[in-house]
Amino acid sequence: MPSALEREPEGGAEAPAIRPLSAFAGSLGQRVHATLREAILTLALAPGETLRKAELCARLGVSRSPVSEAIAKLAGEGLVVVAPQAGTYVARFSLADIREGAFLREALEVAAIRRVAAAATEAQLTELRRVLRLQELLVADGDLSGFFAEDAAMHELILSFTGFRRLVPLTRSAWVNVDRARRMMLPAPGRAEATIAEHRAILAALEARDPEAAEAATRAHLGQLLAQLERLAETDPGLFAPE
Repeated sequence: MPSALEREPEGGAEAPAIRPLSAFAGSLGQRVHATLREAILTLALAPGETLRKAELCARLGVSRSPVSEAIAKLAGEGLVVVAPQAGTYVARFSLADIREGAFLREALEVAAIRRVAAAATEAQLTELRRVLRLQELLVADGDLSGFFAEDAAMHELILSFTGFRRLVPLTRSAWVNVDRARRMMLPAPGRAEATIAEHRAILAALEARDPEAAEAATRAHLGQLLAQLERLAETDPGLFAPE
């Protein structure tokens, strides 16, 4: 697979595969890590894609040291594979990791949604309604990247409404491999619209202050994603690591 840095921009327009370091904050090492991590999570750097340090150094305008440090950190996160004989490449999806992440995320979100359903304030419900309306506008405009961000924002809002500060970072960590794979599904016809319908069902249950309905809607929303990713592994096995 050609690297993202070798691909020709579509239509002759500038289309950098990864954002420049100036888009991120922190030290040089932190910014190199952040830009490569984002590129992997957004699939700008695709599963199985070779990472050549010399090309990355030239593209980012940095020396070899921060790139090597960033790759080592990404390998520790399971997003990059460094194989002595095969080179360095973006990790393929792992169904085992996805199943584990989905299990952890469901356990946390179900507990959270029941708690929020029992005590949601009108201000919190209003905030969720606004996010849902924004999702609808983004889908109508064909902005799937923006929709993806607002989808995550809605889930994180619900988690934050529990009052437990560590829930959001916990779910981000547990969901990282699922989140990356999920981006493969959104462009499928009707998937974004179906996601909005699932979000409406969750919000309706919260508005009704019904923990059982909120739990059922959340389980249905999260469960269908795992089934879709398992089907993707069957239809496009090259994206997935051997089990």
